[in-house]
Amino acid sequence: QVQLVESGGGLVQAGGSLRLSCVVSESMFSITAMAWHRQAPGKQRELVATITSRGSTDYADSVKGRFTISRDNARNTVYLQMNSLKPEDTAVYYCNRYPQVYQPGSWGQGTQVTVSS
Repeated sequence: QVQLVESGGGLVQAGGSLRLSCVVSESMFSITAMAWHRQAPGKQRELVATITSRGSTDYADSVKGRFTISRDNARNTVYLQMNSLKPEDTAVYYCNRYPQVYQPGSWGQGTQVTVSS
């Protein structure tokens, strides 16, 4: 089964930056589209950013211009650079395959991002 390990979260002031990483234990990672999602307390999980195997990206309107998704196929890793963070970005951030997630229950533990005002 594929394992997803997210890291890089933390506590940051509004306007600050964080870089999230997600290591994926899958041999076909280089040809797999990936995505970052987030889930705030009391809210449903939402899609934040996607990246195709060729590197084409797309973003939710709420993060466009502030977040950048990228990937390093040699390291089986997908990144999320988050700049100009806002308190409303506070959530647990997860990565997974896109558009269909890996096997049921494949969501990792996520990484907590907390933005203080």
